[in-house]
Amino acid sequence: MAVGLTSLLKTVVDNKASGLHLRSNSFAFVRLNTQIKQIEDSFMSNDDVRKIAYACMSDREKKIFEENGTVDFSIDAKEHGRFRFNVYRQSGKICISIRHISLKIPTFQELNLPAKVLEELSENRRGLIVVTGMTGAGKSSTLASMLGFINRTRRGHILTIEDPIEFIHAEEKCLVSQLAIGLDTHSYVSALRAAMRQDPDVIMIGEMRDSDVIRSAILAAETGHLVFTTMHTTDAVQTLTRMIEAFPYEQQGQVRMQLADLIKGIISQRLLPDVKGGMVPAVEVMINTPQIKKLITEGKINEIQRNISGGEYYGMKTFDQALVALYKEGKITVEDMMAYSTSPDTTMLAVKGIGDDKKGL
Repeated sequence: MAVGLTSLLKTVVDNKASGLHLRSNSFAFVRLNTQIKQIEDSFMSNDDVRKIAYACMSDREKKIFEENGTVDFSIDAKEHGRFRFNVYRQSGKICISIRHISLKIPTFQELNLPAKVLEELSENRRGLIVVTGMTGAGKSSTLASMLGFINRTRRGHILTIEDPIEFIHAEEKCLVSQLAIGLDTHSYVSALRAAMRQDPDVIMIGEMRDSDVIRSAILAAETGHLVFTTMHTTDAVQTLTRMIEAFPYEQQGQVRMQLADLIKGIISQRLLPDVKGGMVPAVEVMINTPQIKKLITEGKINEIQRNISGGEYYGMKTFDQALVALYKEGKITVEDMMAYSTSPDTTMLAVKGIGDDKKGL
């Protein structure tokens, strides 16, 4: 008899795993500290996985899956927390990828994030803040922690637009409205257009996927809102480049000027194994200083990395600088530091105290 979904979700929570994979005619697997590990006695047939998938999906989600072969949604598993599902087909068989979402909104300290600089960014009343990283880098948790900080510390209206809704924010000092794409609104763009009439102070856009969403996010920031969003990019330079190049060449100069004015910060992160167990983030921080604003306006995006490396006064840090700091704090191994480093040679020199940080890593 196939193991039940509730039992599998409990296994994820009990082992502090980040995710679960169910595949037809295979065992179930959890992702634990970046590693995929098999769950014993969990073999599932194609019919077992199909029954789980269809039991979790609404009629709308079933229709999307049957038309597109993939669908995203989230469910509330009560005491086990919330889970984000992606149901998809592989070689004609149904597979399910599941990520655990805590019921508690995490704090900066609990996530090992640079609290002071994130608090200062969250205190802005207008502008654009982008959290970036690859899938599984912790972007959603970082965004949730920033919105949680705002919710606890000032009064206003927070509006989130998500696909699907992940963290649930209880109202503290702020009103909180959370919209799900496909259920409450047709798209990010239509939701952002309507948001102008819903009196938000803070808008969170789950992901900037294309030029239409980027344009709408810029407009929302220009009209006096603080806008948070994410992108699947690795660092600040790649993020700005992708945002600008999403537009036709003749529009890129105008977009650069808009971003130079509106960007408040870019937070880019990667998760590494912590030597004491669990995961720890290496975080690059770009703050829009006058010099960086000038570089964006002039289109000298590739020079921004050097400014980040010399911007400790403003709370800035490159990935390699973050890795060195984690290693010196005893949180990661030298092997992981070197494996994740952008420039391994200069990273090792920095560990040995050789070189001028202001010249960048």
